[in-house]
Amino acid sequence: MVPETTSRPRLAAGCRWGAPADGAERMLLFPEGAIRLQGTGREIVQRCDGEHTVQQIIEEMQRLYTAGDPVRIEDEVGNFLRQLHQKRIIDF
Repeated sequence: MVPETTSRPRLAAGCRWGAPADGAERMLLFPEGAIRLQGTGREIVQRCDGEHTVQQIIEEMQRLYTAGDPVRIEDEVGNFLRQLHQKRIIDF
């Protein structure tokens, strides 16, 4: 599934940000496990709040990473969101 640019991704039910006991960076917790996101992945997921559209997330990533090819950024953001959706981490 390729996300529609007008979709407003949000964390799926049962998924949330959590802080590990060792005081390390926040982790994304989901029913099957946890992942520590850094860099671009973290920037994208933090915007999956049900308020930002996919298009807005793409545009914000293009503004943050001006040295990158805008078309490639759009493709990579879409692919990343699709993968998170397949893993039931975000909903559209």
